[in-house]
Amino acid sequence: MNRLQKLSMEELHRKTPEEIRLSDKIPVVVVSDNIRSLHNIGSIFRTCDAFLVTSLLLCGISATPPHREIHKSALGAEDTVDWQYFPDTLQAVEHLKTKGYSLWGIEQTRNSTSLENFRIKQGARYAFIFGNEVRGIAQEVINCCEGCLEIPQFGAKHSFNVSVCAGIVLWECYRQILAGF
Repeated sequence: MNRLQKLSMEELHRKTPEEIRLSDKIPVVVVSDNIRSLHNIGSIFRTCDAFLVTSLLLCGISATPPHREIHKSALGAEDTVDWQYFPDTLQAVEHLKTKGYSLWGIEQTRNSTSLENFRIKQGARYAFIFGNEVRGIAQEVINCCEGCLEIPQFGAKHSFNVSVCAGIVLWECYRQILAGF
């Protein structure tokens, strides 16, 4: 038998939607600031499910479930991730501030923190804001943030797709939490 045999669905031990709802979540909320692509929204739902984030806040023009195009990428994660819609990202940001979240934009800014230098603090709760595919995060939202994180890049392009960016940032947070900060 090949030692690299693919696992069957039974061997993956996937949680049921009910088990996911009852699972402990990481102290992270994801905020979408006017993300226009339904496929990106679906992919972000799927990533939020994978890393057991607390919730996803969809803001502005960001589409909401139920929607066939979101479901194509989310593959049911829109049913396992707690989500809420805010007509304006600033409303979501103010809501999170009142709940004690540390707000971090994922954006290239002056004085941004490179992701590999960011450290999760034990007991803290984080909200990571991901911006529009063309314009990024609105400046008035950045003004509300404690800081911005930037993912190092070394090629000709200067940005990742927003759903790829969410995967990278959430994996790093989850990795740090698993390692015990």
